[in-house]
Amino acid sequence: MPAIDYEDYLRFALALAFVLALIVAIGWIARRLGLGGAPQTPSGRRRRLGVVEALPVDAKRRLVLVRRDGVEHLVLLGTGSETLVEAGIRPPDDGDAASSTTDRQSAAGPGR
Repeated sequence: MPAIDYEDYLRFALALAFVLALIVAIGWIARRLGLGGAPQTPSGRRRRLGVVEALPVDAKRRLVLVRRDGVEHLVLLGTGSETLVEAGIRPPDDGDAASSTTDRQSAAGPGR
């Protein structure tokens, strides 16, 4: 029976630890340089830009509702083009959204 060489196991464990430490260090550096993930906002500030909702229209196009500084914009995104459908939409308040949905349903008539 061959003798167990613990030196090889130790060398393997140290090499594995070194590679894992290298991966963590590269990830940390990439984040600090802004290369990975969402951009950092200064602490205490609210984000000014966000995607409210996205809806696929077909295989190649998607409607996206984007909010910037409390104003929403409806954009149609395609594979090679972007089209602004509507700009300057005021987002509804929570109470207004429920009442406008009810108004639309009552305007459509019964059974719709």
